[in-house]
Amino acid sequence: MNIHEAKTQLSKLINAVLRGEEVVISRRNEPVARLVPLEKPTITRELGWGGEDGLWMADDFDETPEDFGEYV
Repeated sequence: MNIHEAKTQLSKLINAVLRGEEVVISRRNEPVARLVPLEKPTITRELGWGGEDGLWMADDFDETPEDFGEYV
């Protein structure tokens, strides 16, 4: 397919690529570009916080402070 045709039919070409087809675009009968579907990146997520060292939390984290009544 030449560049002019590709510009006028881009949405059709994208649909063809999404169906698994490969589209080659030419200039003066010389191939210059190839449309292929992108591979979705695989993202590996680690659960939790703090990286390798983990999350630090004070020993008394869940204890109510003595002066808490002043804030209510």
